[in-house]
Amino acid sequence: MNFLDFEKPIADLYAQLDLLIESGEREHVTTQEKMRLLEFEIKEKQKEIYSNLTVWQRVQVSRHPDRPYSLFYIEYICEQFIELFGDRNFKDDKAIVGGLGNIDGKTYMIIGHQKGSNTKMRQYRNFGMPNPEGYRKALRLMKLAEKFNKPIITLIDTPGAFPGEEAEQRGQGEAIARNLMEMAALKVPVLCIVIGEGASGGALGIGVGDRMLMLENTWYSVISPESCSSILWRSWDFKEKAAEALKPTAHDLLKFGIIDGIVKEPIGGAHANPEEMAKHLKKTIIKNIAELEMHSAHGRISQRIDKYSRIGVYETIDEKES
Repeated sequence: MNFLDFEKPIADLYAQLDLLIESGEREHVTTQEKMRLLEFEIKEKQKEIYSNLTVWQRVQVSRHPDRPYSLFYIEYICEQFIELFGDRNFKDDKAIVGGLGNIDGKTYMIIGHQKGSNTKMRQYRNFGMPNPEGYRKALRLMKLAEKFNKPIITLIDTPGAFPGEEAEQRGQGEAIARNLMEMAALKVPVLCIVIGEGASGGALGIGVGDRMLMLENTWYSVISPESCSSILWRSWDFKEKAAEALKPTAHDLLKFGIIDGIVKEPIGGAHANPEEMAKHLKKTIIKNIAELEMHSAHGRISQRIDKYSRIGVYETIDEKES
């Protein structure tokens, strides 16, 4: 298990639990009662720490190396999943996965960012940073879902779109912009869920839908705290201050009306109990899609456009006064 700096008290308790198990096996004695007490203490400590997280700590949790990624959720909640590849233009982008998934007998088009669980896989997945072909693949799958009247689920978890020169040469900005335009007018229900990091246009490229949900310990913002700090203070040393100012957490964004709901995580975060998180996410998906399907395609599109039109603050100035 991996532990973040602020999780040290939890790590110490787990170390005690491991020692207890080892001593019990070595000395052939029963330690079940002591183990139960330690496990209870671990849960209480997790509850105490995770009920008082700072904004920066939530950002750290969203990046936890043990946190489940899109493919874990897809494999866990789908009885069957057929992955589809390629943008029919350049190549297949491994940073975005997508395909048809069967959940409780119903077929969905599921699209998500994928980071990779170890160094080799992170390089293979480009650390979850898509190139233009990733967004074009996502749009191709969305259009396929619309053609066959299948609801769309997007799982957002990216530090941003890939910023390389070759990505810009192949039209990174155009690919993301086209997705925003096309997703706004899709006739099928679209449910977007931030499962980890939601940074900048990299997240927005698959993030326009009827409903936007966030897992409890995730963030969603125009820029990462580190990048914000480097622009404003020419240093990453102020990333915690930047995180507080950006207000990128689920609770902040629900208050501002940017998102439509928060998906509660297990005690200790999604990484502490991935299976429980996946079960809860499955129920959330089924419930929200069922509610969205009660509306007509025209009604959903109108509500979708109204929803995004209400975001932000503006002021109208009379020409005579200017």
